[in-house]
Amino acid sequence: MAQDGRPGGRRAFIGSFTAAGGPGLVTARLAPDGGALVLGTAVNDVPDPSYLALSPDGATLYAVSETADGAVAAFRVGGDRPELAGPPVPVDGSGPTHVGLYDGHVLTANYGSGSVTAVPVRPDGSLAAKPSGLLQHTGSGPHDRRQRGPHAHQVQADPTGRWVVSVDLGTDSVRVCALTDGAPVLHREFALRPGSGPRHLAFHPDGRHAYVVNELTPTVTVCRWDAAGGSLKPLTEVPVLPGAPAGDAYPSGIAVSPDGRFVWTATRGEDVLSVLAVEGAGLRLVGAVTCGGDWPRALAEHDGFLYVANERSGDVTWFAVDEATGLPRYDGSVQVPAASCVVFG
Repeated sequence: MAQDGRPGGRRAFIGSFTAAGGPGLVTARLAPDGGALVLGTAVNDVPDPSYLALSPDGATLYAVSETADGAVAAFRVGGDRPELAGPPVPVDGSGPTHVGLYDGHVLTANYGSGSVTAVPVRPDGSLAAKPSGLLQHTGSGPHDRRQRGPHAHQVQADPTGRWVVSVDLGTDSVRVCALTDGAPVLHREFALRPGSGPRHLAFHPDGRHAYVVNELTPTVTVCRWDAAGGSLKPLTEVPVLPGAPAGDAYPSGIAVSPDGRFVWTATRGEDVLSVLAVEGAGLRLVGAVTCGGDWPRALAEHDGFLYVANERSGDVTWFAVDEATGLPRYDGSVQVPAASCVVFG
């Protein structure tokens, strides 16, 4: 692959919370050998770019602005320094925590307002001046403090590109939607265990299973996914920690190995990465290792390495993955204050 930062090169982009001292959007490149990150430029054109998504052609990077007002922005990333491709677009929701691409639109999951917003993408990758539609989630859960209302935490397309799924921590459910005239329209809502607090979902490479990491209980819910009917069926719930946590555990990120043999999760309250082996339609906890920092907010797999954005210690750590066991081995880190996510492209 090219190593000059052009589409298809060995690039990484790191989001951070500017309100907590983060530098904003940070560029990096992968060292020629191994998984080491070498930091490049940082831009702070939008506040709190906490989550990022790269366009399929690698030319445009989309970032949420996780603020009370809430916005999403597009950046040109073909050169050495990301450049805004137009002003940030308000998402008509508060606290957007996640961004995904679907059917010619950028979608944001708005945690504060419990909604999903669609913004059209222009042919040049820039964003339309305003959203084309919004889906407001409704409902609540049994956790008195965290589930008084909906809290959309993630939105992404399914592997076929036919559906979009949104994960809601406040309503203990996953919604399956499609776009009609640019607006997200609910197809079906699927309930998970009350009080589980689903946060993020990752699909298995087979396209028939999905794994939901739960924030309010340290577990992963294994689900069967039927793309033909847009149906999600919970099958079982598996712990991600070898013992009971001392307090609230706050699981956060989840990733699946490209070969489909392992699932990894991050847990902030314990500062650990967990490894789960895929066994048929179930999972088995293999073990847990330290994340190498404090408060692992997100993790990503890339080319045989795991990368972890540690928010409170202000760094990104990376781990070589043992091919036989799936266990990560610490390999290095770079300092990025208030780091929140890492994406590659």
